[in-house]
Amino acid sequence: MRRAAAVVLGLLLLLGVGVAGGLAVLGRAMDAPGPHADTVRVHVAPGTSVRGILAQIAARGALESPRAVEAYLRLHAASLAPKAGNYDLPARATPREILALLQAGRVVLEQVTIVEGWTFAEMRRALESHRLIRNTLRGKSPAEVMVAIGAPGQHPEGRFFPDTYRFADGTTDVEILRLAYSQMASELAAAWGARAPDLPLASPDEALILASIVEKETGLASERPAIAGVFATRLRKGMRLQTDPTVIYGLGASFDGDLRRRDLERDTPYNTYTREGLPPTPIALPGRDALLAAVRPDETGALYFVATGTGDGSHAFSRTLAEHNAAVARYLARLREARNPPK
Repeated sequence: MRRAAAVVLGLLLLLGVGVAGGLAVLGRAMDAPGPHADTVRVHVAPGTSVRGILAQIAARGALESPRAVEAYLRLHAASLAPKAGNYDLPARATPREILALLQAGRVVLEQVTIVEGWTFAEMRRALESHRLIRNTLRGKSPAEVMVAIGAPGQHPEGRFFPDTYRFADGTTDVEILRLAYSQMASELAAAWGARAPDLPLASPDEALILASIVEKETGLASERPAIAGVFATRLRKGMRLQTDPTVIYGLGASFDGDLRRRDLERDTPYNTYTREGLPPTPIALPGRDALLAAVRPDETGALYFVATGTGDGSHAFSRTLAEHNAAVARYLARLREARNPPK
C-alpha cells in the first residue's frame, strides 16, 4: 500500500517536472525574437479565427511556430479577438509582443480627406473610390444613405464636416459618414452658440446654408467674414442674394461650366437672382472658417463684391452699385489684358 502510494507520488512529481519544463520552454519561445528582419504587415479580416490569424502571420514570415502560440493561449486561458484591419509587426517582434499588439487592436490607420466646398455627391464619389473603405451604399439614393446613418428625412447636403478622417482598413462608408455627420452637428452647434447678437438668421440650419454659400464664394479664409457680411446686410435689407454658386447648384447636371445670362434668369428653388432669401438647403460642405463667418459676419455696409482678377482669389467690396460697376469694369479689363498681353 505504501509502496503503491510512493510510486504514484513519484510519477506525479515526474509529471510536474515535465509540465514545468514544458511551460518554461514555451515561455522562452514566446520571448524569442521573431525571424523577420523587416516590418511585416498582416490583414485581419472580420471574423478570422485565432488559428487563421496565427497561420497568416507565420505565412508572412513573422512567426516560427503558430501552434506553440496557440498552445500558450490555451494554457493561459487567454482570448485573441483583435479588431479587424491592418497590423504592422515590428522587425524581430517576439510572439508575446505580437500578441500584445493584436490584443490592443493597434491597427494601422488609413485616411480619407473630405474637402471643404465639396457637394454631397462629390464626397460620396471620394468614399466609393477609396480602395480601403468597405462600400455598402453604392447605388443607394441620398435618402437611403441618410436612413443608413440614422438621420432619416434630413437633406444630406452640407451635413458632413470636411476634414481628414483616419480609419482602419475595412471600415465601412456608413461608419465614416456617421463620424462626419456627428462632427458637423458638433461644429454647427458650437458656431451657433458663438453667434453675434441680432444675426439675421433664424436657426442653425440657416447658418449652415449661409456658410455653404460663403464657402463656395471664396477660397480666402481672411475674406469669409466680409463675404458673409455682404449677404447678412442684403438679408437685413430684403435684397436678393444674387450669388452665382446657388444658381449653379440649382442647374445640377445641366450646368456645363459656363454660366450664362439665361441661366441667371432660369428660375429654380436655388436661384437667388429670381428668389428672395436663402436657398432651401446648403449647396456644399462648409468648413469651420465658413461656419464662424456665417454666424459672426463682418458687416461694413458693403452690398456687392466681385473678383479683383489679380490672381490671388481676392475680391473688391462696394457699398453702391456705381462703385460695384466700376470694380466689375476693372476686373473685366484685367481679364482682357491677361488674355491678350501686350507684345
